[in-house]
Amino acid sequence: MTGCDVIGGCPSDYVALSVAILSFLLLLLRSTLPFLIHKVPRPKGSSFWIPTIQIVASFNLLLSLAMSLNVVRFHRKHWWQSCYLWAVWVNGPLGFGLLLSCRLIQAAHLYSVFVKRRLFPIRSYISLPLALLPWVAFATLLHVKQPLNNRCHMGTQWVGPYMCFPVVYIAALVCITGAIHHIEFKFDELKDLWRAILVTMFSVGVWVVAYVLNETHEEKTWLQVTTRCLLLVVASFLVVAFFSISFSHPLVSVMSLNKKESFNLKTMGEALGIPDSGSLSQNDATLDVDPNDPLDKLLQNKRFLLSFMEFADSCLAGESVHFYSEVQQLEKIPVTDPVKRIYMVRHIIEKYISAGSPMEVNISHRTRQEILTTLDLAHPDLFKNAVNELLHLINMNLAKDYWSSMFFLKFKEEAAMRSVDRELEQVNGWNFSPRLSSVHCPDDPFYQIPRDPPSNDGHGSYLQ
Repeated sequence: MTGCDVIGGCPSDYVALSVAILSFLLLLLRSTLPFLIHKVPRPKGSSFWIPTIQIVASFNLLLSLAMSLNVVRFHRKHWWQSCYLWAVWVNGPLGFGLLLSCRLIQAAHLYSVFVKRRLFPIRSYISLPLALLPWVAFATLLHVKQPLNNRCHMGTQWVGPYMCFPVVYIAALVCITGAIHHIEFKFDELKDLWRAILVTMFSVGVWVVAYVLNETHEEKTWLQVTTRCLLLVVASFLVVAFFSISFSHPLVSVMSLNKKESFNLKTMGEALGIPDSGSLSQNDATLDVDPNDPLDKLLQNKRFLLSFMEFADSCLAGESVHFYSEVQQLEKIPVTDPVKRIYMVRHIIEKYISAGSPMEVNISHRTRQEILTTLDLAHPDLFKNAVNELLHLINMNLAKDYWSSMFFLKFKEEAAMRSVDRELEQVNGWNFSPRLSSVHCPDDPFYQIPRDPPSNDGHGSYLQ
């Protein structure tokens, strides 16, 4: 081990590097398998980008530790091997800072939605850089002051302020968690948040102790080798556990690899346990459709709704009908259950209302802003204006063509077949077994004349 404490390449260094590589590969598998195997739809907006940024930050953190701690044996001859690039920028703002900032933004979203009952007022592409700003400011100060030596150690006077950043961010997570402890979440987000905090506190505690010892005891060879191995191994465990405990998107967390019983869930309504939100059953009623009836009345029937939805999808205009269907599911949630209503509302907003959403509906700007800036996500009339606008558009465009389409003819045929099947079931269900009757013998259709067995005297039957 002589000399490897300075130039790197100790056996323990390569063990730690192997752990880091395996951890990152496990992180990639953990983040992609639910989408590849179970075909979960990729979420949009911050629900997708924030976890993705966490993966990038995890890679930056592990790579920066390997480069700045001299885990790999190499000589710093090029600018891209600079200590300030890896130990200051990639390790700080782009690594540890970005990782903790993503978790802090997720917790802030959770607090805003379920406690304040409104969407987070600042978009993620603005709030995330704001949360990262202190890390960037301190990295800029280090770059200006140039306190690092050729072994990427910054000295005792800078270690203390640098270690304050993770402590402050963890304290902020604890405060937010304390403010939402009374919410009864459907998908155990509070439990996941506490787990994330405990994992982070333990890992960061060990990491801070090892980092301080590594920075302040350059003269001790064994300590340098031990602490840098410990730093990389603890960071490897941290990034895997930190990402695995996720609460940013309920439906994706339900479709995780740890809950095999939930793989058949297709919609948020099913995940929330809303009545009649699953697939069509044999008990769903069929009605006689009259084109003169109001469309909103016809769409109350599930079979007609699915037929009309298939027609709208074939016309590449199905988002309005899907929106109407999910709003119907929302109305089945009692007003006395605001948490479950907020889950469904946030799902509808992310899928149909937000700009650039995967199935963005065609509603007026005023109505869209009323929904996005509402002060009560659990309000029973939140989507009332949007539904009225879309029903008007559907009546003007889709409804007229539906009555002459093959989808309506198919629906009528299926309705007729179900009526026949129901009549056959009633007929087959009649009971023809003998029963008691008050009608006397000649007039009783269920009366049977008993016959005597043949007698020895040759006489026939008898009547009583």
